[in-house]
Amino acid sequence: MFRISIMSFFLFFCFVAVGHTQTDTIKLTNPSFEGNPLEGGLLNYKNKFPRGWTDCGFRGETPPDVHPVANGSFSVSKAPSDGNTYIGMVVRDNDTWEQISQRLTRRIQKGKCYKFSIDVARSETYLSQSQLTGKPSNYVKPIKLRIYGGTETCGKEELLGETSLVKNTRWLSYAFRFEPVADYTHIVLEAFYNTPTLYPYNGNILIDNASHIVEVPCDGEEPAVAAVEEPKPKVKEEPQVTPPKIVNISPTRNDKPKILKSLDIKKVRKGQTIRIDKLYFDANSSEIPLTSHPVLIEIYDFMNNNNNVVIEIGGHTNTIPPHAFCDKLSAERARSVAFFLRDKGIAGKRLLYKGYGKRNPLTLDTSQEGRKENQRVEIKILSVNG
Repeated sequence: MFRISIMSFFLFFCFVAVGHTQTDTIKLTNPSFEGNPLEGGLLNYKNKFPRGWTDCGFRGETPPDVHPVANGSFSVSKAPSDGNTYIGMVVRDNDTWEQISQRLTRRIQKGKCYKFSIDVARSETYLSQSQLTGKPSNYVKPIKLRIYGGTETCGKEELLGETSLVKNTRWLSYAFRFEPVADYTHIVLEAFYNTPTLYPYNGNILIDNASHIVEVPCDGEEPAVAAVEEPKPKVKEEPQVTPPKIVNISPTRNDKPKILKSLDIKKVRKGQTIRIDKLYFDANSSEIPLTSHPVLIEIYDFMNNNNNVVIEIGGHTNTIPPHAFCDKLSAERARSVAFFLRDKGIAGKRLLYKGYGKRNPLTLDTSQEGRKENQRVEIKILSVNG
């Protein structure tokens, strides 16, 4: 008979208990963004990025900058919130923005809840060249920080949280609470514009002192996102942030004017293309905002009431970015529409989707109006007989 002494059992119990406690925390590498202030900046941008983090920016653009720089580059002089350095990230007037990624030491899991915090501020001066005009510019317009989960480096598969516009010029600690809908192995921190916007602009955020990601009970009453100033002042500045939510909108829309009047089984024919009006996306994003749900509900009603119809959903972009970027973004937008309809109950075999990039522009006009006209999603009727 195998015997376990009381002491051995006690030691085993302690080991299991300690091990369980440790697995509740997903530790980030270099959460304080410690690095050489020259790394990631214009002076030495080809050097390796701060340990643990990967630059996910656009090809041809320099990575985020490590501050403070001793020689005063960019005129960013704020003292770190923690440690010796921090990261500055910008959005630019040429439709590009900065983002960084890290592989997690342990995946965040579907159905579990987590909390995470990071200090965020805005620099009152961030001097650099405008990518659009080639002239000096001050990148000070307020922007926001977005946090994504993904399954590969720089992958953005689910928006876990975002701040409101970061207007504060002193460090605030933003606390996030999220429950992912899938398992993720990577986290992405992204600087992004105020949305929606038709005119990309120059802006900055500073980030420092990220916490580890800690598992918490899902029935807790902690806020999904909150900002608390450190140290606490007498009058706190607390940006209010609304986390993204999935809202179930009823497919019944008989009491409102129809948006897609041509989407009628008596009118459609095989090969016909119908532009989806009133479908909006944030700049360079494939996320569907709530304001676009009504027109998608109309498409759902049409597909649900006509079970033999098969459609292709085609995404299109403006003609300015490179082909690779346009192809990817247009495909992601078409996919988002297809998945919206599929999740409502339309069979996937009736929903094809494709990204056409910038290959089929409606106009060669590169003004804001022309770009908006080319950025569209269309439905092509592939079959009305199944």
